[in-house]
Amino acid sequence: MFYWFAKTFVVAPVTNLLFRPWVKGLGNVPQEGAAILASNHLSVSDSIFMPAQLERQVHFLAKKEYFTGTGPKGWLTRKFFESTNQLPMDRAGGKASLESLHSGLDVLRDGKLLGIYPEGTRSPDGRLYRGKLGVAKLALNARVPVVPVAMIGTDKVQPIGRTIPSIRRVGMIFGAPLDFSEYYDRAGDHRVERLVTDQVVEAIRRLSGQEYVDVYAATVKTRTSDPQ
Repeated sequence: MFYWFAKTFVVAPVTNLLFRPWVKGLGNVPQEGAAILASNHLSVSDSIFMPAQLERQVHFLAKKEYFTGTGPKGWLTRKFFESTNQLPMDRAGGKASLESLHSGLDVLRDGKLLGIYPEGTRSPDGRLYRGKLGVAKLALNARVPVVPVAMIGTDKVQPIGRTIPSIRRVGMIFGAPLDFSEYYDRAGDHRVERLVTDQVVEAIRRLSGQEYVDVYAATVKTRTSDPQ
């Protein structure tokens, strides 16, 4: 109820008025049934602009740090993410990340939309980085299509480190759903998961026009000590 009220009467009107988002391919988002919305990730505001343009609710996998902050700011951040049905995602890898994906599987098995950023974190420089395997694990185990999404210009509105967004136009493109049904029986095969992930990221690249870099964004951030 809170999500619907906030989106309908607060988020969508404000974003439409101030940022005048343009949207292409909205018809590619299924009107019913489970699907993954796999997007590039330029700004923390991506998780606000995208669902504001959709009639259906989107459940996002969000980094777990949003749920573990302390003090008044940490409490407000946690309550916001909880109230909008965002799910904590452990990005450390290994068993912790796999357990986090279970929440995403539950969403998909309930026939809902799940938003995920295959890069695992925001791009440090506007380029598109290598995808992590979570999107493939979810798509193959839940047996659902993947809709590639390109966010355009959100890094100019709210780049890393900026709290108050700049007022300028943003856009988003929803591509045709990707069908990986030929690989459903090979869920858990690392080579297949890499193939599926790379195909998803390539579809995003074609939509966004971004330069692709075949390394993980998190690795680049670690080298340059950029904030997550």
